[in-house]
Parts: sequence; C-alpha cells; structure tokens
Amino acid sequence: MGDSYGKVKVAAVQAASVFLDREGSTEKACRLIREAGKNGARLIGFPEGFIPAHPVWYHHHSATGAVSNRLATELFKNSVEIPSPETDALGAAARDASAYVVMGVCEKVPGTMGTMFNSQIYFGPDGTIIGKHQKIMPTVGERLVHAGGYGDTFGAFRTEFGPMSGLICGENSNPLAVFALTAEATRIHVMSWPNHFPTSGDPMRNRVSVDSQAFAQISKAYVVSACGTVDEDMIRKLELSPEQERIVRNRDYSGGSVIVSPNLRIIAGPMGAEEGILYADCDLEVGVTMKLRHDFAGHYNRPDIFQLHINRAAPHIYRVHNDPARALPGADTAALPNSVKILAVHEPAPGEKNAGD
Repeated sequence: MGDSYGKVKVAAVQAASVFLDREGSTEKACRLIREAGKNGARLIGFPEGFIPAHPVWYHHHSATGAVSNRLATELFKNSVEIPSPETDALGAAARDASAYVVMGVCEKVPGTMGTMFNSQIYFGPDGTIIGKHQKIMPTVGERLVHAGGYGDTFGAFRTEFGPMSGLICGENSNPLAVFALTAEATRIHVMSWPNHFPTSGDPMRNRVSVDSQAFAQISKAYVVSACGTVDEDMIRKLELSPEQERIVRNRDYSGGSVIVSPNLRIIAGPMGAEEGILYADCDLEVGVTMKLRHDFAGHYNRPDIFQLHINRAAPHIYRVHNDPARALPGADTAALPNSVKILAVHEPAPGEKNAGD
C-alpha cells in the first residue's frame, strides 16, 4: 500500500484587530479559532500582529511625533508575554478547535519595559505552545518598535501532518529563508500579513498573491496567507488627514487572503477587504507529484555548488559573572525562555561548575 500523506483542511483568518486592545483582540481571536474549528479546520493561520495591532501609524505619522509616540506606548502596554493569560486563552481555544494555530502577536520580553518582537506563536491541537517565530528583520516602520529575531526561533515545526512553517510579511520573499524552510521539508506554510500596506510599493493583495505562489513554486508546499484588514475604530484612533484616510480605506491596500497549492493553483480566495475565514482542503500528495519535477532541496539542486548554513544560536547582550544569586533578582535562568536568557546569562567563575555538570 505504501505511505499515505492524507488531506488537511486549513483556514486563513482575515480580520481586523481590536486596535491596541490586547484583551479584546485575544477574545476575538479565540472566537475565530473556535469558529474555524467547528468548520473542520485543522490548521488556522492569523494575520501579522493580530494581538494587539500592527504599527501601521508609521505609514502616516512622523516617527517621533506625538501621535506615533502615544500609539507606540499603547502597543507596548498591550503586547503579549509568552506565557501569559492571553496565551493560555489562545491555547484553550486551539484545544477546543482541535487545531494547530499560528497566531500573529506583538511580543514583549516578560518582566521588561522596552523591547518587542513581531512574532508568530504556534499552538498544538492540545493547546500547548509548540514554538514561536520572531520576525528576522522588521520592515519599514516596524524597525522603530520591533527588534529582529534570531536563529533560535527560525524553522519548521513538527505536526501530525509533517513539517509546517510560518514567516511574517516581507520575509516570505527572503530567498534564503524560503530555501531554508524548503530544506526542512515544510508541507504547509503560513504567511502572516498586516492590515495595511504603505503606498510606496505594490498594493498588498498583489504582493500576497505573488509571494504565495512563488513560495509554493520553490517549496512545493501549500501556502496559507492570512491578511489583516481595517475597521472604523482603527481609522478613528490613527487620527488621519482626509487624504490619509482615503488611502487607508482603499480596498487594494488591505485584505487579499489566499490559499495556494504546490502546483501554484489558487484554491481559495483571494478575499476582498472584508472580514471572514477562508478554507481549503489540502491533499498533501500533490507536494509529492510536484517535487518529482523540482525538489530544490534535493535532486534538483547541486550541494557541491550551493550550500546554506543556519545559525541557531541567539546572542547574549548581558552576562553575569561570580553572582551568588546566579540570575536576575528572584529569577531562575534555567526556567527562563530564550528571550529572557538574552538579558541575563550566568557564566561560572574559573573552576566553578555549571549546575548541570
């Protein structure tokens, strides 16, 4: 009989955040997860920075102006710690849906008051956090509020359907990132996109369609592109001029969620700028058929010529020597996530053994 790869129903959620409201956005996300689960989705993708918002104000306001500073402060106050009550609620919704969930969040380091990452959190169908990805290189205005992630959060994650992956907005067209995930044999890839694009490039829906089909061509994976959209509350809080408001309301610059198969066919969408959930049934065997033609991380490559090396380590900005407490006050570094270990790592004094030695 041979191997069977099965079919997976996937969902791309297209919705507006409850703008700069962590609790409100989490509640909305949980409702949408349960809705998609009731409709049979086993993998559910969400937009970039869905909780609590994407820093879209930098498309319209001065980086150091009063409006930008006020909204950026609210972004930090409403960002998500991992773990937190918000991730507990999202995990419960994933468990109720019996689905893998890729959630876009603005992440802050627990117990700190300054650094944020543009992240995807991966939840398993049992509600546990099975991984996260921090955007490697913030794009345009994101650079003013987001730090870049490191190799320790890059890569495919394991599921019952095989390797799956996610990337955020512009990094979905990073050739090395795309190849690395192809080499990790991703079968389904989730692209998280913001709620609005600036006018300096192509309309968002054009980019989403092109990048989704390009990723499918190279990786031979299914691509689930989840885009954000705008609502009246966000427009009001952005304090826009009439011309800026006209641009934000232009339907070409938001929305456009789409699902693409490994043979480059668009099998669901593209959506307009409305809120909704896009569904598609993915026959994973299509990936086998397409890789027989081009397996860019296998027989259709030349490893003697082309090689890619990934650094999985995260740098440490702060190191502690000869500290009897062995950590930040009241903290146990062995129990801390990597993002916090970046801030404080105990290094033993000469002759001293590590706790695990």
